[in-house]
Amino acid sequence: MNTIQSYIKEHKDRFLNELIELLKIPSISADSAYKKDVLKTADAIKISLEKAGCDSVEICKTDGYPIVYGEKIINKNLPTVLVYGHYDVQPPDPLNLWNSPPFEPVIKKTELHPEGAIFARGACDDKGQMYMHVKAMEFMTSTNQLPCNVKFMIEGEEEVGSSNLAIFVKNNQEKLKNDVILISDTGMIAQDVPSITTGLRGLSYVEVEVTGPNRDLHSGLYGGAVANPINILAKMIASLHDENNHITIPGFYNKVEELSNEERTEMAKAPFNLESYKKALNIEAVYGETGYTTNERNSIRPTLDVNGIWGGYTGEGAKTVIASKAYAKISMRLVPHQDWEEITQLFKTHFENIAPKGVTVNVKTHHGGQGYVTPIDSIGYQAASKAYQDTFGKTPIPQRSGGSIPIVSLFEKELKSKTILMGFGLDSDAIHSPNEHFGIFNYLKGIETIPLFYKYFTELSK
Repeated sequence: MNTIQSYIKEHKDRFLNELIELLKIPSISADSAYKKDVLKTADAIKISLEKAGCDSVEICKTDGYPIVYGEKIINKNLPTVLVYGHYDVQPPDPLNLWNSPPFEPVIKKTELHPEGAIFARGACDDKGQMYMHVKAMEFMTSTNQLPCNVKFMIEGEEEVGSSNLAIFVKNNQEKLKNDVILISDTGMIAQDVPSITTGLRGLSYVEVEVTGPNRDLHSGLYGGAVANPINILAKMIASLHDENNHITIPGFYNKVEELSNEERTEMAKAPFNLESYKKALNIEAVYGETGYTTNERNSIRPTLDVNGIWGGYTGEGAKTVIASKAYAKISMRLVPHQDWEEITQLFKTHFENIAPKGVTVNVKTHHGGQGYVTPIDSIGYQAASKAYQDTFGKTPIPQRSGGSIPIVSLFEKELKSKTILMGFGLDSDAIHSPNEHFGIFNYLKGIETIPLFYKYFTELSK
């Protein structure tokens, strides 16, 4: 493995240019207007895997966007690593908040990224991190240093719930058989503080509709006499948290795991500067559930957030109207042991019950998934830890993430294998937000570290 640094140095410009070309394709899975672009990205991934040394690559059709599957089996008696990633990206809205067009990647130096960072939608989530694995594969095959078997499963619907991936996994268990699953769709604490994500929150995503009168009404003639769906929706949403920012849905916390003081103390050892955190977000104060720190609120505690709200007239100028309908999109991040379908039903029942007479409520389920915790005494975790130690010169910190990758719990259920989350992004990389970016240092460091995981996992498996 002593040639990986020289290999990266020799091919650095090509590695960056290939990623930039991939980022130019607007593979927005949530918007059907970009269907051709999503399919074009799948084709590009297929070509990249073939060039990286996979012996077999195929585009597997689903009822939605396809899954790109590739493999290189060198010896069936050796361990098999299954790499998962996704090639779809979030919508770039709001466009006016981007400093450069979201699908015209640019490299800019920042305070956290003095070597430069690639600014584009999908740079970190997940095209950049997924492509690290493709380039790591290229290095191992081109230098004849691949120590075990490898399979790739790259999907195009992660940002919209991965419903077709679940079907694909259930129907292809033999094809996907592996000894460990490797994913880079998470982050690390800081440039000089590597970490391995050991826990993910689950997710329940719903859309609510509140309907009042059978048509939009004149606010002068009807105002004060008819329930205004927008006003009602705002009150209903406000009631979902109490004065301590505790979620008020009955039964919501029944299965929430309360971490011991010892575990919370270990979590607190991770480097964190509250003032820097606030400065990076340009906020005067943090906000959240009473009794928990910022890092606990965004990782080991469940949440409920409004992701979008609309209704009535939102165009230029004024229109005095009481809207017939009001809408909101709401997501709940869940901790391990909370079942997303159970929580969704609890939300639906509660939201319908708190609606006053004069309006009707409809709750639509979009998607969801379970939380996940991976043990730190597994061979996979140990291999990842040793790999980080080699490239960063320090032992990575185990860290629970506030994000969700719903299919991770599905993988364990269907494929009976553990997942190792080796992320190289930073919290400041603005994923899902305008000006998303991924540091060049992080991108190349991932390519350097991933082959070492293969090496150590194979050695520890003997």
